[in-house]
Amino acid sequence: MSVQFEVVERVGVSTESISEAIKSVLSTANNEKKVAWFEVIEQRGRLTSEGKVEFQVKIKIGRKLSE
Repeated sequence: MSVQFEVVERVGVSTESISEAIKSVLSTANNEKKVAWFEVIEQRGRLTSEGKVEFQVKIKIGRKLSE
């Protein structure tokens, strides 16, 4: 028996931290369909017009498909 996964990419954003950006996007994704694993593939940030730092992460999410 083989196992298959679907893989999707999402971007999480937070003004708190990289960690919060990851948790935010994973929480939303897991509410839609159970997340089996994830991989951070990109980290970046920007300064908002108000001068705040915004953390952004692109993650790859693996979800197990029905057997």
